[in-house]
Amino acid sequence: MSRFLQFEDVSYAYPGMQAPLLAHVTAMIPQGGWTGVVGANGAGKTTLLKLAAGELSPSEGVVRSIGGAQYVVQRTDEPPAEWDDFMNAWDGVAMDARKLLGVSDDWYERWDTLSHGERKRVQIAIALWHRPDVLALDEPTNHLDADTKRVLLDTLKAFRGAGLVVSHDREFLDALCAQCLFLFPPCVSMRPGGVSQGMEADRREQSSAQAVHETNCAKARQLRVAAQNRREEAEQSAARSNKLKRLQPMNDPDGRFKRRLAQLTNKDGWGLSRASALKSRASKLAASGPAVRVEYKTGFWLDGAGRSKRDLLADLPAGELPLGDGRVLSHPDLRVLPDDRIAIVGANGLGKTTLLKHLLAHVNLPEERVLYVPQEIDEAGCRAIKSEIAKLEDEPLGRLMTLVSRLGSRPARLLASEVPSPGEVRKLLLARGVDRGPHLIVLDEPTNHLDLPSIECLENALKDVPCALVMVSHDARFTAALVRTQWQLRATPEGSVVVQYRS
Repeated sequence: MSRFLQFEDVSYAYPGMQAPLLAHVTAMIPQGGWTGVVGANGAGKTTLLKLAAGELSPSEGVVRSIGGAQYVVQRTDEPPAEWDDFMNAWDGVAMDARKLLGVSDDWYERWDTLSHGERKRVQIAIALWHRPDVLALDEPTNHLDADTKRVLLDTLKAFRGAGLVVSHDREFLDALCAQCLFLFPPCVSMRPGGVSQGMEADRREQSSAQAVHETNCAKARQLRVAAQNRREEAEQSAARSNKLKRLQPMNDPDGRFKRRLAQLTNKDGWGLSRASALKSRASKLAASGPAVRVEYKTGFWLDGAGRSKRDLLADLPAGELPLGDGRVLSHPDLRVLPDDRIAIVGANGLGKTTLLKHLLAHVNLPEERVLYVPQEIDEAGCRAIKSEIAKLEDEPLGRLMTLVSRLGSRPARLLASEVPSPGEVRKLLLARGVDRGPHLIVLDEPTNHLDLPSIECLENALKDVPCALVMVSHDARFTAALVRTQWQLRATPEGSVVVQYRS
């Protein structure tokens, strides 16, 4: 018989928040299946996972767990606390977890040289080693190449506990999840199926709700017009009453004048009462019907970007780069022209980021004309970026926050947070770089940590940008939409790496 991880009227607010991040969440997460957690950056997805895993306690309500829980963090800065124990464990579960996710024995000595994709595999393997009843994964596909993602998907499908997963990867969520919990702060909505099915259902509901809302508003406008007409009629009647009162005779033996005056007075009162009732009906009608969410306007323009007048933005003579453990990355002559659109692609651990950083060191442009967003920013770096942004004067800060809002984040919530989420920090870096008018955009795994609307928005912005673009990405759809040339990294039988051109 299935058991459920249950959220019962759960609310949560971080210290200093004026309103809760999550409010009155009630949901059931069944054992033996996966639930996707979907929402904009800063919507509370990570908070919900931590509540599920017992790392946070609700401000209100109750989370009823079904056993031991493991939460796999989004960041890959530091080795997991149990890194040593796991790599020195030889029980069947540990060995199976290492084998399933390709965690090699030699990784134990070289955490600092592991790619972020390899580090993510380690994090997940350690969580599975604990055989948890509840497994909460925060962006597990970040940094993973296509082959490793398939392995992870097969591994998670075999998990028999209650699983929650936050991911921006639509295909992954569709393939894994039986239901998705959509976060629209402070509310939530559970929908059956993967994220595509849930998003389509939400679009239909919002479209229907908008139609009802518009109909109600039209009827409310009619009622307000009728109320105004009644009020004007009552005011005109009152004016006639006042005039009649001034003409009141000294004697009214048959009471005809009094009756006429009473009729006008009653009409005044009825007209005002009717106007008030119509106005009240209009207000209630406008507020009735299904809720319609306020959609934040998106569309992220790179207005300042332009084509550099320099003939060559970067020139790398053929050479070799050390990768550690005696491995080298051999590359031919590599050049970046002012309108190039290049993707550096290859499996985890082949040195894509190493090559990208080497390229950056040879860029022939002023620093302010290069927009570089690294693959990962540690917590200290996030704090520093937030602090730097907060010190801006009102005009540049407002301009920057407008760009951030067009990537789907709420500026007020971002500025109020002590440490922005990784997705929000990427948006800050993108916005700050765009504001400076780049001639070269260099992005290392740009879709990592971004929510789905933000990815679509960024893709649309980069499609027509006139400056040069170089990026590392495992997102095949994103890459195909944006680049004309690939630098493909391939491992040799001897264990080194070579770079090949692909168009």
